Amino acid sequence: MGKRWLVPVSLAAAALIATGCGSSSSGGGTSNPGGGSHTSAATTANELKTTKVGSATLLTDSKGFTLYWFVPDTTTTSKCNGECAKFWPPIKGPVTAGPGVTGTLGTITRADGSTQATWNGHPLYTFKEDTAPGQANGNGKNLSGGVWHDIPLSGAPASSSSSSSSGGGGGGYGY
Repeated sequence: MGKRWLVPVSLAAAALIATGCGSSSSGGGTSNPGGGSHTSAATTANELKTTKVGSATLLTDSKGFTLYWFVPDTTTTSKCNGECAKFWPPIKGPVTAGPGVTGTLGTITRADGSTQATWNGHPLYTFKEDTAPGQANGNGKNLSGGVWHDIPLSGAPASSSSSSSSGGGGGGYGY
């Protein structure tokens, strides 16, 4: 009897999580000229690079962590906000292209007003379960309302360790 309050609190928490992961922004996209050029010999914090993961060379951040794109996103809007962004941190923009990085780099404005980097029109993210450079644990995951993909610049995409159905996988986060 004393635990009846748990049901409304649980429902409210679930609603907040769903709202955070499904929200969107109305920010416009901007281009970053020279998307394929290398401007510095040293790797900087905002420079993207390539890293060999399995049989593929993937787009990574300056530390070698795999970058991902989210199917529900658009070229001007990130659909991963709130709780979702805690597990799939957005890459702050603008970014520059390191050696071997091809494609067009740009930025969008997120719902919170921050700037997020894009590659070929896809907003970029890392994955919290990639705990070391060279991992691609988020590839093929169906979480937060859509599927996540790494970005192979050559070779085959990294194999997904567990392509899960909606609501599954992700180490039990259930976001």
